[in-house]
Amino acid sequence: MSRFSTTFNPTPFGFFDEDIIFQDDADKVIPFVKRKLGDDILSVELTKKQIWACFEEAVMEYGSLVNEYQTKSQLSNLMGISTGSNVEGKYAHETLDFVLRLAEPYAQEAGIGGSYNTLSGSIDLVAGQQDYDMYSQLKDGAGNLLFSSSLNDGGAGRMKIMEVFHFSPQAAYRFFDTTSAINYLNNEFAFDSFTPETVFYVLPVFEDVLRGGQMDLSNRVRRSNYSYTTQGTKIRIYPTPAITNGSVTPSKLWLRVGFGANPFDPAYNDSTIDGVSSFANVPYGFLKYETLNSMGRTWVYGFTLALSKELLGLVRSKFATVPIPGNNLTLNGTDLVSQGREDQVKLKEEMNSLLESLTYEKMLEGDANKAESLQRLLKTIPVPMGKTIIIG
Repeated sequence: MSRFSTTFNPTPFGFFDEDIIFQDDADKVIPFVKRKLGDDILSVELTKKQIWACFEEAVMEYGSLVNEYQTKSQLSNLMGISTGSNVEGKYAHETLDFVLRLAEPYAQEAGIGGSYNTLSGSIDLVAGQQDYDMYSQLKDGAGNLLFSSSLNDGGAGRMKIMEVFHFSPQAAYRFFDTTSAINYLNNEFAFDSFTPETVFYVLPVFEDVLRGGQMDLSNRVRRSNYSYTTQGTKIRIYPTPAITNGSVTPSKLWLRVGFGANPFDPAYNDSTIDGVSSFANVPYGFLKYETLNSMGRTWVYGFTLALSKELLGLVRSKFATVPIPGNNLTLNGTDLVSQGREDQVKLKEEMNSLLESLTYEKMLEGDANKAESLQRLLKTIPVPMGKTIIIG
């Protein structure tokens, strides 16, 4: 009798043909399927290769369902990794790369990060002139128009103003004095020194930061005689530049600008753009059959039987009736096809329901509920003699 290991091309794809455990189970699944389909009473018109093909498909289907569950649990941690990786069956560490990447455009707008460069330049101011064209007059230190920069895709992008450096140069030091403890919340932290007449104060850093922001906001809002408005390509500044001591004051208007960003061309060489981008290219390969536990193999056997039942039904459906002496024999091909497909749907639904309950998110919810239930249970335990029960 031919065995799996001695048969030439026993399965259509051959993904598991070199696996010794798969070879052994493939030989055992033949009598399992035939006996379940009534071979001892009525011949089952399926070849070994047909049953082995169903066995291979069942293992592939099981691996596909497991990988789908893994993808649901880990996709945010796998985004950007090389598609040439081999990560099936691995337990990835949690990262914040996905969240940080989503936050990058907000950092870009705030001027504290992001993935794209910005440019700064200046406009030469003219005495008595308030309106200037940013597209034709804003230049870098070498005298080149910023609008013609290589960052502007073909010179067709819209220039975006990130910041205008136009405010009073006078500093309002009276709003920011780290040597004064007036109005500081940290007065509560005062402590005496060795000399009674000296008192020290603990000055939290956040107070300095808040007062620095207060000073900057005061300069920009309260000193409103320095302001600007933009309309189209024009910027109008207040007050009107004037000649003071023989020169224009101020002499230049500085701006920081950016252009429409290409999402596939950041300022740095980012190889993650060519990495995993969706469910479709997560580098999950076929699970190794030898690693499947008893639960997985039991499901595979059942799905192999369901596939074989459908295949047998399709074979028998080719001949609805077979003539025999004095009568016709009616075959049950249609019933077998229906039963096989129903069994497949049932097995998939059961597996999907199990895996859905085991995603990382669901397990976290389960652990949280368990911890909460344990806390409620511990509250009912009496503490004898006023002693503390230590759980450890």
